[in-house]
Amino acid sequence: IYPQEAENILVMHPSVADVAVIGVPNEDFGEEVKAVVQPIEWSDAGPALEAELMEFCKEHLSAIKCPRSIDFQEELPRHPTGKLYKRLIRDRYWGNKDSKIV
Repeated sequence: IYPQEAENILVMHPSVADVAVIGVPNEDFGEEVKAVVQPIEWSDAGPALEAELMEFCKEHLSAIKCPRSIDFQEELPRHPTGKLYKRLIRDRYWGNKDSKIV
C-alpha cells in the first residue's frame, strides 16, 4: 500500500486541510492503514466525517488501499521545510512496539 495514493484522494475532500496515511499496529495482520486527518473546521471532526471520508476514499480507490480507520488531529506536525513529520504521528500509535511487517 502506498500511503500517498490515499493521501492524494483524501486531501481533495472539501473538509480536509491536511492528511497523513500511516501503518498502525493490528493484532491479526501486523499493520493496518490509518489516516490522520486535519479537518478544515475542527468542529466537523467525528464519526460522521470519518464515515464520509471512508466512503469518499472507496469511491476513488480500491477498498484495500483505503484506511481502515480515521483519527482527527487539530494540526499535523510539519518540518520547517513543510514536509509532513510522519514519524511523530506514527510514534503515537506504535510506542515501543516494532512492526511485524518484514
